[in-house]
Amino acid sequence: MTTILQIEDNLANRVLVDRVLAPHGYQIIQADTGEGGIELAIDHKPDLILIDIGLPDYDGHTVLSLLQQIPDLDHTSFVAITAWPADMAREMCERYGYDGCITKPIDVKTFPTLIGEFLQLKKAQM
Repeated sequence: MTTILQIEDNLANRVLVDRVLAPHGYQIIQADTGEGGIELAIDHKPDLILIDIGLPDYDGHTVLSLLQQIPDLDHTSFVAITAWPADMAREMCERYGYDGCITKPIDVKTFPTLIGEFLQLKKAQM
């Protein structure tokens, strides 16, 4: 089963992502802090990690940097999910090395397809 880790401090956003992705066969695990997300990533080695850029303990870029140093996560896609304006978000994602960027609010109709594309992209790169 494909595992997705969502690192997001907003409960409503976590619930929404779970409700949208779980019916598509994804196992969703969630953390509400960067530190908790890093611990879950080490324990579960997810296929994709959704990282909110604005977390309460670390910013998403710091979390990404720490996750990228973990050898067991070489196969993992790192996707930013943010409420920043789209142009600024894409620029930040490219600068910091995310595999992709999704802006909030998510489009629940296209979100599962987008997640599938990010997963396939990483597999194709390996």
